[in-house]
Amino acid sequence: MKQLRNYLSAAFLAVTLASVAGCASTATQEGTGEYVDDSLITTKVKAAIFNEPTMKSAEINVETFKGVVQLSGFVSAPASVSKAGDLARGVKGVKSVRNDLRIK
Repeated sequence: MKQLRNYLSAAFLAVTLASVAGCASTATQEGTGEYVDDSLITTKVKAAIFNEPTMKSAEINVETFKGVVQLSGFVSAPASVSKAGDLARGVKGVKSVRNDLRIK
């Protein structure tokens, strides 16, 4: 009986460690919580840009990885590049912004 209990305890510990390791983040992969946070940040940045009347949000792509927001796409004026970056930096949870917007 004691041997069975030890076996079950070891099996439970192994499953627990494996599931925790599966949710952990690495340098190139987000953990589950980070993915949810980044999705929320992306949504908020897109909303901030969409709600700005001077921006053409349909031509701006937003991606977030571990709190770093990357903006890409096209805008019509140099001021729009700066404005989009400022809007993204204003969103809670954004650690930094890579602004790769281009003027068309």
